[in-house]
Amino acid sequence: MRYPRNFQGYGANPPHANWPGGANIAVQFVLNYEEGGENCVLHGDAASEAFLADVVGATPWQGVRHWNIESMYEYGGRAGFWRLHRLFVENGLPVTVYGVATALMRAPEQVEAMLDADWEIASHGLKWVEHKDMPREEEAAQIAEAIRLHTIATGSRPLGWYTGRCSINTVDLVSETGGFAYVSDTYDDDLPYWRVHNASPQLIIPYTLSNNDMRFVTASGFANGEQFFEALKASFDCLYREGKNGSPKMMSIGLHCRLAGQPGRFEGLKKFVDYIKGFDKVWVPRRIDIARHWAEHHPYKAPRLVPSQMDAPSFMQAFGGIYEHSPFIAQRAWQAELGPVNDTPFGIHFALRNQFRMASDDERLGVLKAHPDLAGKLAAAKRLTAESTSEQASAGLDALTDAEREAFTDLNTNYTEKFGFPFIIAVRDNTKASILDAFKRRVDNDRDTEFSTACAQVERIAQLRIEALFGEE
Repeated sequence: MRYPRNFQGYGANPPHANWPGGANIAVQFVLNYEEGGENCVLHGDAASEAFLADVVGATPWQGVRHWNIESMYEYGGRAGFWRLHRLFVENGLPVTVYGVATALMRAPEQVEAMLDADWEIASHGLKWVEHKDMPREEEAAQIAEAIRLHTIATGSRPLGWYTGRCSINTVDLVSETGGFAYVSDTYDDDLPYWRVHNASPQLIIPYTLSNNDMRFVTASGFANGEQFFEALKASFDCLYREGKNGSPKMMSIGLHCRLAGQPGRFEGLKKFVDYIKGFDKVWVPRRIDIARHWAEHHPYKAPRLVPSQMDAPSFMQAFGGIYEHSPFIAQRAWQAELGPVNDTPFGIHFALRNQFRMASDDERLGVLKAHPDLAGKLAAAKRLTAESTSEQASAGLDALTDAEREAFTDLNTNYTEKFGFPFIIAVRDNTKASILDAFKRRVDNDRDTEFSTACAQVERIAQLRIEALFGEE
């Protein structure tokens, strides 16, 4: 079973963004231009719009126009856009526009103003409608038509994409379409990352619905511009501090002409713009600038191993010998749930370790018995596995004096007679002296304690072997 969701991401050690000028944070403003692309019977839709407007409890009206909501969207194009445009132009701040293609075709002066200001105009889809139930083929056709109309309206094809009201297929379809420097239909990180689809990497620049003015018209959202400012300020302060401490991130801010363009709400945004001007390590780019920066400084590098994407033979070849002469552990791991979280050294170790822990006591005893004696007869006869040979050599167990060999032989015999399995220790974590010391101490344990200790050492040996496979020795 393959589980596609990725909870791993960059983990505890994200890459250093290396933003231009040594910035501690990249603050990126997005202006969604949707006015004229929303659901409306005039646009050939079955019902009126009901999403992200100042009508409490709005629902789609089948077959008729909703005059109030239409008017609210019109405010965005007529007044809100220009208020926001003045703010960013006067402050010299670049913007990325998420432009709905059909809305751009109905906004000649606004589009010209965007172009004159050198704003990036990314695609926000063909229409501002819900895609969750749209057939895959229809959505693919709409993506193509959105690109066509966008190119007509703006003079160039979009390099960025964000549907917003997307389907489970959207990111795959946009990646398959090709030609996009980035896709933003995710909300899962504070940094860009590469996503592989059909063996091709696509840059993802995550977006936000938290630092977003849509919360003015959603439950438990912003009641006024001051609350909007405080939320933006808190996010900025946190991310700026993290950047100052060596881990720069990206802060996206989502705006809508009909929402943040309203005067009272606008004042919160303006206050935030004034606030960040007081910091000198702030980079305010367009999203395309972030995409180009990331592609240059953090280009895609194919991983050495991707366990969750391996077929059974490849998986077994790589991991079948991790647990000594016990391929059933890897077989069960491959048959169980594997996903992106298992594509790191610790992630695949976790998957194999879980199968070892879920094995019966008799099965785990069999794994213990499969391990060779330390410096025993198999080693002398050079009949160890390659992994065991290397491991024992790392602690000098292949070069014992006669006295040391005799001591190991006696300890092996006494230990095995008492517990019924050989002494096991992760020799790469130890020296010859510490191994002998552990040998002498552990032989006095009771069987249950020593069985647990030996199993823990088997898990540690497996982890070290996996790290060596990934080149992390």
